[in-house]
Amino acid sequence: MTTKRPVKSRGSNAGAVLEKLMGGPLTLAAALAALRHAEGESLQQFSQRLGVSRTHLSDIEHGRRSVGLERAAAFAHALGQNEAQFVRLALQDQVRQAGLKLRVAVHAA
Repeated sequence: MTTKRPVKSRGSNAGAVLEKLMGGPLTLAAALAALRHAEGESLQQFSQRLGVSRTHLSDIEHGRRSVGLERAAAFAHALGQNEAQFVRLALQDQVRQAGLKLRVAVHAA
């Protein structure tokens, strides 16, 4: 008999914690909006960093436009963020929009 507890991996439930704090699923749109607000940038400033129009960014943040995988990766690079996370969020958004109850995982090749 052992008295050792199993070691929990750190960060494995970070998405669940964020979703609980946000009151809903973590989306790429929400992540972009949170980053923009955290950096204190206007839509115009942030959209210039991403290489899209202010209107386009607003549409993304408000869920009127989705982000493709290539663009998600480009956004990650432009913002110095993790490419796999942005691509995972974009894929998860697509899965959610299709009404599938699946969770997406992305790993570097």
